[in-house]
Amino acid sequence: MGGDIVLWMLGLLILLILTGTHIGIALAICSGLGVWLMLGSFEAAVSILGNTAYEAVRKDVFAVIPLFVLMGDFISRSGAASDLYRICDRWLKRLPGRLAIATIAGNTVFAAVTGVSIAAAAAFSRIAYPEMRKVGYKQTFALGAVAGSACLGMLIPPSVLLIVWAILTEMSVGALFMAGVIPGILLAVLFSAYVIIAAMLKPEIAPAFEEPLVPLTREELRAELIGGIGILLLILLVIGGIWAGLFTPTEAAGFGAIGALIIGVAKGMRWRDIVSAIFQAGKTTAPIMFLLITAQMYSRLLALGGAVNFIQGLFIGAGLEPWMLIALMMLIWIVLGMLIDSVSIILLTVPIFVPIALTLGVDPLAFAIFGILVIEAGLLTPPFGLLVYTVRGSVTDPTATLGKIFAGSTPYFLLILLAALIVLFVPGLANWLPSYML
Repeated sequence: MGGDIVLWMLGLLILLILTGTHIGIALAICSGLGVWLMLGSFEAAVSILGNTAYEAVRKDVFAVIPLFVLMGDFISRSGAASDLYRICDRWLKRLPGRLAIATIAGNTVFAAVTGVSIAAAAAFSRIAYPEMRKVGYKQTFALGAVAGSACLGMLIPPSVLLIVWAILTEMSVGALFMAGVIPGILLAVLFSAYVIIAAMLKPEIAPAFEEPLVPLTREELRAELIGGIGILLLILLVIGGIWAGLFTPTEAAGFGAIGALIIGVAKGMRWRDIVSAIFQAGKTTAPIMFLLITAQMYSRLLALGGAVNFIQGLFIGAGLEPWMLIALMMLIWIVLGMLIDSVSIILLTVPIFVPIALTLGVDPLAFAIFGILVIEAGLLTPPFGLLVYTVRGSVTDPTATLGKIFAGSTPYFLLILLAALIVLFVPGLANWLPSYML
């Protein structure tokens, strides 16, 4: 009976989402109604779900999200992203498609202090895209480099998606952070290799050029050193501290926010900028926290109804090979990526997919990174394509249409899926670094 109720509630959940109901509201309605039908008592259902929500927000790990988001906002407003881009550009000047590679390299480092791809997409749309267009880069190629490389923010720690995954599965946030490092570097290398090969085969899409050598003024050099070195030290503090066992992820997030504030003040941030960053972090975090609370209610519904075992029996009983089940999960993630945001996809699917993957013998860390990569690819898929819309809203060029951004992003979408499959079949890429934390 419980399994049947859960299936009805899953159907209602999908219906509510398709009719435009906010995912958090839909989760709360279905969870409350499902538990009520199972227990036959409205008061008992309210009590159970109320306790579930209360216990969820008491977890220390929930503090990680607002602190890392605040750290990213401080860095974004400080202008350090511009410093980072210029440094990468000078170091990579001999490579074909150097400005696109500088965008990828900048996003790789910037991802390690933001945790949110949208921040990277917005920053580099304003910084890198105009520079590429100024020297003759093909428009779709330049737009694709900005939108595609911004996806690195969802994989390289600290990543909000990794934190959400850890909360839902009760995995170690620190272990998931370390698991994302090597796959994140692998993805950046794949992106860079694509840019170099494309620029060599079709030089017209990324013309080579030599800028006149203009020495930096003392003020410009000081600003770049503060921004560039400051970000590297911040990464060392946060990621290195977690890896070395000096901090828990929550403590690392606190120190990271303080470090980002110091960099921001050194870069010229004023009180108004600091307050604005705090408010923006709150606006970004509040919907995620609400979603996580309702997701805990949804998980309680699945547990009470024995839904995981029930759905797992349906999957296994279908007689599909393990690779077919993984392919089915991958297809569901890609399709959902066309319709809803990444956090919502994790909330809807992870409580069901993870137990099935573990039954199939898939390494939990490798499956987590595989899932994040596939879900991350959804940020570039039409018609939703959150990163595509972010880039479109951030560039001032009226000719940069959504169609051109989607077209330029397609190679990056395919490379993300390739990286996901590599991690799935070579799980050591995900669990090698976390093994040193044990």
